Amino acid sequence: MIQFDNVSKRYPGSDEILKNISFNIDAGEFVFITGHSGAGKSTLLKLIAATELPTRGTVLVANQNVSQLKAWAIPFLRRRFGLIFQDHKLLFDRNCFENVILPLRINGIAEQEAAKRVRAALDKVGLLNKEKTMPITLSGGEQQRLAIARAVVSRPTILLADEPTGNLDADYATEIMNIFNAFHQVGVTVIMSTHDALGLSANKKRVLHLNQGVLTDTTQSQFGSNLNTETSL
Repeated sequence: MIQFDNVSKRYPGSDEILKNISFNIDAGEFVFITGHSGAGKSTLLKLIAATELPTRGTVLVANQNVSQLKAWAIPFLRRRFGLIFQDHKLLFDRNCFENVILPLRINGIAEQEAAKRVRAALDKVGLLNKEKTMPITLSGGEQQRLAIARAVVSRPTILLADEPTGNLDADYATEIMNIFNAFHQVGVTVIMSTHDALGLSANKKRVLHLNQGVLTDTTQSQFGSNLNTETSL
């Protein structure tokens, strides 16, 4: 589904952020991207989502070379993705329902169907009773769950999460990981960056480790959750 072939990325005026990265991620995998701050984790996720293009090398998503896509085709590619950021990027002048429905309105989904999907997404992350609540009043963990609801409401096949538990305490981090594992168990591909996957527990997940922009290790390790919940949107 996702293939990197000798990919490097350099921003103007900087050294190479990523250096000759090669790997494959199959549909339905759960992959952790680990490494120190500045290792290139966020840049790698941006290349997968086609919000950035490689300086050299080839990035394929669903057999499409992102560097060769026409400008009009990139938004269609991005509909495959749900994007979750550490800083949430919520709209604090809109309530929870309005935050989650926004991508559906952008994509032209009929209002009645959109409302149905929004409530299903909020229910899956445990926020259905807070649809009229303003995000500023939510806890950090609840804000992250709201960001996840917004990411999955369009029913993406791939979830990209950039340090989603980085600012959360252990209990909230466990809640967030359980949610990601639930989506993974129904076939969603999950790719998550984290400073340290060692604090995550149980099932085998694949780990891609970056060090100074170089992919130094790709392993199967004992991380994740043994959650058996079935979920769908």
